[in-house]
Amino acid sequence: MVSSRPFLLFLLSSLLIHHSCSKKDRKTYIVYMGDHPKGIDPATLPSLHSIMAQNVLGSDFEPGAVLHSYQKSFNGFVVKLTEDEAETLAEMDDVVSVFPNTKNRLLTTKSWDFIGLPQNSKRQSLESDITVGVLDSGIWPESKSFSDEGFGPPPKKWKGSCHNFTCNNKLIGARYFNIESAYGKKDIKAPRDINGHGTHCASTIAGNTVHSVSLEGYASGTARGGVPSARIAVYKVCWEGGCDDTDILAAFDAALADGVDVLSVSLGPAEMQIPFIQYFENSINIGSFHAMKKGVLTSNAASNFGPDVFTMTNFPPWLLSVAASTFGRKFVTKVQLGNGKVYEGSTINTFDLKNKMFPIIFARDIPNTAGGFNSSESRRCSKDSVDKHAVKGKIVLCEWVQDSSDVGLFSGAVGVIFGFVYSQDSPSIYALPTTLLSLWDFREIQYYTKSTKNPTATIFKSEEVEDLLSPYVASFSSRGPNPITPNILKPDITAPGVNVIAAWTPLDPISEFEDDKRILSYNVISGTSMACPHAAGAAAYVKSFHPNWSPAMIKSALMTTATPMSPALNPEAEFAYGAGQINPVKATNPGLVYDISEADYADFLCGEGYTDKQLRNLTKDKSNCKVKANEKAVYNLNLPSFALKINRTFFGHVYHRTVTNVGSAKSIYKARVISPSLLEIQVKPNVLSFTSIGQKQSFSLTIEGKINVEVMSAALIWDDGSHQVRSPIVVYGKYA
Repeated sequence: MVSSRPFLLFLLSSLLIHHSCSKKDRKTYIVYMGDHPKGIDPATLPSLHSIMAQNVLGSDFEPGAVLHSYQKSFNGFVVKLTEDEAETLAEMDDVVSVFPNTKNRLLTTKSWDFIGLPQNSKRQSLESDITVGVLDSGIWPESKSFSDEGFGPPPKKWKGSCHNFTCNNKLIGARYFNIESAYGKKDIKAPRDINGHGTHCASTIAGNTVHSVSLEGYASGTARGGVPSARIAVYKVCWEGGCDDTDILAAFDAALADGVDVLSVSLGPAEMQIPFIQYFENSINIGSFHAMKKGVLTSNAASNFGPDVFTMTNFPPWLLSVAASTFGRKFVTKVQLGNGKVYEGSTINTFDLKNKMFPIIFARDIPNTAGGFNSSESRRCSKDSVDKHAVKGKIVLCEWVQDSSDVGLFSGAVGVIFGFVYSQDSPSIYALPTTLLSLWDFREIQYYTKSTKNPTATIFKSEEVEDLLSPYVASFSSRGPNPITPNILKPDITAPGVNVIAAWTPLDPISEFEDDKRILSYNVISGTSMACPHAAGAAAYVKSFHPNWSPAMIKSALMTTATPMSPALNPEAEFAYGAGQINPVKATNPGLVYDISEADYADFLCGEGYTDKQLRNLTKDKSNCKVKANEKAVYNLNLPSFALKINRTFFGHVYHRTVTNVGSAKSIYKARVISPSLLEIQVKPNVLSFTSIGQKQSFSLTIEGKINVEVMSAALIWDDGSHQVRSPIVVYGKYA
């Protein structure tokens, strides 16, 4: 039990010092308290930590002051303190040490390390024979990430070429597609990247190891792709006006003929399309289906329409749908008011105002009336809506978030404070000092501005800090369920997609506003577009160990070895993160895999209502659906996941699956089910014995029970003592 003496000293010291301290003096400290106190439930430690922090911080204590509590294996917490407060805490009997949170030198750009693929991971020589196709906005070939120093000639099977472009032995293919010749003023009729997106994605997958990269000091370290020895082929399908389906499908067609091994497609509809697009009414769905037939796995971004459910845009079971998660890197940008109060927002702000205070002005009070705008438009700071003369030399309060390209330099404003931000997990880069605040903080600043005679503020440079809650799915990442086939889980997997640094084009400033002078070789951006190439790189890594595996086998390996994620941080559970966070190294040795053939997909499509004619057009064989037209076909599709949508309280369904042994020749796997009490899940047989590699065994899984919440999560794990082959199980009803 903790003695009263520490708390008394806390109280006395706080009375003496908290009045003289301001928030700007505080830094992040770790308070280490050793092992768990005997006789105390570790679950109660966060409350104890809050009490301790409240006593030392006094009136400066706010909810959330304790940034994190260590409670599972040892005792301690993280809190912002002044040096005096830290010394006071260090003197207490129950405290072992108090030390500042110092910045360690990063050895990589961190995302690959975070998911278990460090620079010194085991590599196969076959990695250099893997070619990853990237359908995107092109590439900047002069980047060090794409140098061919040390590379031999392209793989013998490679049939690709380069159009209006000079390739090398690293970048072995480059084509562009613009079937309607819809070129904008900035477009270059070549695979050269003008906006950075394609360059960023390509280097994330297979960029070379490049030391000492950063964004003006942020995210510093060594940049590298997941498979730095692999080759890259780019297919430019995105232009100033967008990415046409026609061009995307043409790129799929060319890439498969060229001989790519894995495809990365960080593309999707520009807006939600209701009713949802059917499987074969979308270029990515069609292209990825044919890629599957050719033995090529397609990794596809899950889209950025989250966090609402039913916001995914591509659902077919033959492609890998990738959600975006955090991986520990976080940027905060603080604003301080003239009254001394400090608020923490989110952007990547490289500008330094040197603590100088500037007048604040409401955008709603200065509409561009000459341009036909009123205050209801100017308050949102939409393009050209604000009087450009009134903002000069001031910090502008905007009641809505705008893109950096629309805000620009804001006609000479010192900075911008955006409000009404429901989430701050994907900071943007602007061409002037900017921060994005939560609704409540923004309202406090509004009140200060209204009630103060001469309100002022300043915006600080961003701080790069550790996100102690990582990994969790980003708010922008689209969620399932699958609206086309409700009993197939989507998304499939999660990968890093927030604050990812990778190669960039010098033709586009880091804020993507043309008058911004910050032209850099590497940039930090967020999106499921950044998660997709991580998954593609992981797939290429697995394929370098198992070149003969089918796309379904690689997908199964990635899913069944994924690291489970927390539903406490992701309320939508598997509809946010699928099987969990990708783990490339474990995926090379999954033990068992769930394989799916083209014929299996044909059976599935019959069950989805496709006709004989449609099926024959897809398969170009004598397939027919007369016998196979069974709506239960979806339950037999050999996926490494299980989803069940119900329309009533009590339910029961049987799934049939077949696993292939790719682990130890002689092995015995036992089924282990993790399930809430309301679900009864049975596996028959519950023991699978194998005597050779490649041997197949079948089983059935029955789900019965009742549901009284939106979603229930469970898992099936096949365990032989060395491999744990985990499949997520989701039962849901109220989402519909």
